[in-house]
Amino acid sequence: MLRTRALLRTLRSCSSAPCARRKPSAKLSVRDALRAQNTNGERVKVQGWVRSIRSQKEVLFLHVNDGSSLESLQIVADSSFDRRELAFGSSVEVQGQLVKSPSKRQTVELKAEKIEVVGNCDAKAFPFKYKERHPLEYLRQFPHLRCRTNVLGSILRVRSEATAAIHSFFKDSGFVHIHTPIITSNDCEGAGELFQIEPSSKIKVPEENFFNVPAFLTVSGQLHLEVMSGAFTQVFTFGPTFRAENSQSRRHLAEFYMVEAEISFIENLQDLMQVMEGLFKTTTMTVLSNCPEDVELCYKFIAPGQKDRLEHMLKNNFVIISYTEAVEILKQASENFTFTPEKLLICDPLWKTLNFFKNCFILLTRIYVQRGHMTYQWACTQL
Repeated sequence: MLRTRALLRTLRSCSSAPCARRKPSAKLSVRDALRAQNTNGERVKVQGWVRSIRSQKEVLFLHVNDGSSLESLQIVADSSFDRRELAFGSSVEVQGQLVKSPSKRQTVELKAEKIEVVGNCDAKAFPFKYKERHPLEYLRQFPHLRCRTNVLGSILRVRSEATAAIHSFFKDSGFVHIHTPIITSNDCEGAGELFQIEPSSKIKVPEENFFNVPAFLTVSGQLHLEVMSGAFTQVFTFGPTFRAENSQSRRHLAEFYMVEAEISFIENLQDLMQVMEGLFKTTTMTVLSNCPEDVELCYKFIAPGQKDRLEHMLKNNFVIISYTEAVEILKQASENFTFTPEKLLICDPLWKTLNFFKNCFILLTRIYVQRGHMTYQWACTQL
């Protein structure tokens, strides 16, 4: 009985005056940590990969990146944290206080209280070296690691933002997203080679197909969209397409993502043009706004001399010309073409032709009226 009363008194005292507990660390991405406004010693947790490590007599400096930002977060720790497992390329979890940085290179830094090595990395065997810029041909040899580099990381972040912006634009414009099939029995365009689908089994019955008809990887979702546009006035698809072109040219890809849209009951070509121009400009503004550092890196190392091109596109209207006008411009050019100007606009690569229309974005138009209420336009722009 006495023991029961003593236990009750202990519980009451704990409930009335609880012991102070340490507030758990808030998990932040590197991007959010770099943008944090509150730098008054808030305890946070950051996870990522070590991009650089510098050990001094009393202080250890780390730069950690998690792919959310081009810029890495500087970690400042006591030299006692330095150990063999903590190396370039290793994955870590760092807990500590987010404070204002005295350095001009960054606004905040993480004062480490705990560093845990989640995954070891042999820096000597690691194919990428700190402060060394590797050519893209070398990076392609390591598809499982190349995304950690600045160039490939920036490209993937830009692509992610552009993809989200495209979906957002069509959604805000009232379009219905249609998932067109990847495996199909139709040859939509009829101009290129197709990848045919067959079972991997070695035992095959002659003249017999898995789907009872020949099946291929899609080259376009256009036919499926046209069917859907008989029930939805505005539809679009954004998915992978495949071409079995036997070419190693940069202009011919075996797999790529393509945006396609169909609009029913459209009354004039200008309305269709405005949708296309709005798509390009909205997507561009989103990328420039959300990925400024990544875009600058692309300007510097991937597309030098192109910095003002996108800004020029945003400030000006697209130049709209017909195919007839384009042919006349090409006829007056001093260049020697492999094909005649009339054939250039219907032969691949079409982008070679557009090199003559510099410093302006152009829509080349063809109009088809189908089923009395649809207008389908083949158009392209210089990028």
